[in-house]
Amino acid sequence: MTSRKAEMQRTLRAFAFELFIYAFLVTAYFFAVLHFLGGWLVRLETQHIRVYASVAILLIIGQAAVLEAVTTGLMRLLRGGRSE
Repeated sequence: MTSRKAEMQRTLRAFAFELFIYAFLVTAYFFAVLHFLGGWLVRLETQHIRVYASVAILLIIGQAAVLEAVTTGLMRLLRGGRSE
């Protein structure tokens, strides 16, 4: 029973840590896009709404793919090569 409880605590701690890393990376990504692409995206939105919509969707998909890969890589590194 205690080993099961210890395993649950370890899993919960790993999940909280992974959530913290992912939240940090999402926030950093948001501010990076805002800083580097903000002006261009505003002009694009006012002049070419359909292109803006496509770019926004691509940014969302890119964010999901890259941040998932980075988070997975970090967690594998921190867990010693295993991914759960």
